[in-house]
Amino acid sequence: MQERLEALAKRREQAVHAGSERSVERQHSKGKMTARERIEYFLDDGSFVELDQLARSRAADVDERPYTDGVITGWGTVDGRKVCVFSQDFTVFGGSLGEVFAEKVHKVMDLAMSVGVPFIGLNDGAGARIQEGVVSLAMYGGIFHRNVKASGVIPQISVILGPCAGGAVYSPAMTDFIYMVRETSHMFITGPDVVKSVTGEDVTLEELGGAMSHATKSGVATFVAPDEKACLDEVRYLLSFLPPNNLEEPPWFQPTDDPQRRTPEAGEVLPASPNLPYDMKKVIAAIVDDGEFYEYYPHWGMNLVCGFSRLDGHPVGIVGNQPQVLAGVLDIESSEKGGRFVRTCDAFNIPLVTFVDVPGFLPGTDQEYGGIIRHGAKLLYAYCESTVPRVQIITRKAYGGAYVVMNSKSIGCDLAFAWPSAELAVMGPQGAVDIIYRREVQEAPDPEAKRAELVEEYVERFANPFVAAERGYIDDVIDPADTRVVLIRSLDMLRSKREELPKRKHGNVPL
Repeated sequence: MQERLEALAKRREQAVHAGSERSVERQHSKGKMTARERIEYFLDDGSFVELDQLARSRAADVDERPYTDGVITGWGTVDGRKVCVFSQDFTVFGGSLGEVFAEKVHKVMDLAMSVGVPFIGLNDGAGARIQEGVVSLAMYGGIFHRNVKASGVIPQISVILGPCAGGAVYSPAMTDFIYMVRETSHMFITGPDVVKSVTGEDVTLEELGGAMSHATKSGVATFVAPDEKACLDEVRYLLSFLPPNNLEEPPWFQPTDDPQRRTPEAGEVLPASPNLPYDMKKVIAAIVDDGEFYEYYPHWGMNLVCGFSRLDGHPVGIVGNQPQVLAGVLDIESSEKGGRFVRTCDAFNIPLVTFVDVPGFLPGTDQEYGGIIRHGAKLLYAYCESTVPRVQIITRKAYGGAYVVMNSKSIGCDLAFAWPSAELAVMGPQGAVDIIYRREVQEAPDPEAKRAELVEEYVERFANPFVAAERGYIDDVIDPADTRVVLIRSLDMLRSKREELPKRKHGNVPL
């Protein structure tokens, strides 16, 4: 037995140091941690349990067959809560995916789904292992298939800590959140060399698939961090808002912020003129627990603000128009961003709070030809489909179809409130007067004076929350200083909400 134990210890040692010293040095020289160092940093101390440590390639034409086969898999805890994880090892076969590598990932994904815990992938690999040919491609399919089966069942988080190219990008693309690191992470279907040979376009690696390109242009990267450790810290933070699976509630933390605290500063953010911008994030920070707001896609679709906060210790998903960017209108990017966020919150039982200050949808041929109708419908569909508690706060403008889309009472919002500054109407007063009273203005002795008079009259009659309150389209008009108290009471009442959707295979989202 002693000999067998010594043989086991030797094999384990070889598995722990599967990559050559030179490969490890090269990894460190790029400012990157090794696969094991990442897991050790990310998980609670001493909590990691490794699976398939002694697995190795079965390919006949591979000269070396190091243990682990280029990926480390297993489970552990984050702040005491169980998670499953894999970490690609760039020091072994460049982190490329072969048959055994994929089997290990399949196994830990199946485990995560069967026990209902979050699944985190630390990606740093060279794609499919060329030596194993079509086997590698088929094994990628097994991962994709599991990503889809797990979607909406357990949180799936992809952390890109190096290259991620070709077919390898589609697994992260189907997960709930993607993290990238500046200057280190790269994602693309085809690299700069192929792009140049096919299209003649000269583009750098960073421009094509860098973190900020995907965070600002493509909308692929949900979050961007300055370095690996900060990135892994942020993943831990995100997990504090999420339940382990779709059947459980998000984690509650003992609040340090008074639930009865009034918020006069929230109303003070609004400027005197309804045509001047303000920062919706300041309104949100004034109302939520301790000003805590973890913003989702902070660099993309910035005319809509989304993110996670807490109210009385309970996680909530916040959606709000941002008057500082494009006056807070909805466009293609913000509609996609909002739709995805709403569906993510709904999948994982996170209540939704929507702050509304929307003058409409962005006009123009670019938007129409780009499909604003189809993309705007994604946000509308997401709200209509969601069954979590939903509360709406109208701070200022709520015009036209965009008001309806922003979680209005008519599409299933549970409780809707408005500040006295709210303006609910089909369109803004200037546009409405130009349509309704065009002839009257044109025939007046002083058209400009007549127009100003009619605009003022329209504002008095329609651009206020009281007509909507009379009809029950909002439940109450509230003092901005009471917004926090109203939200906490509302969500507390709605916590037991249950809603059954019609039996069907799935809805047909306007993708």
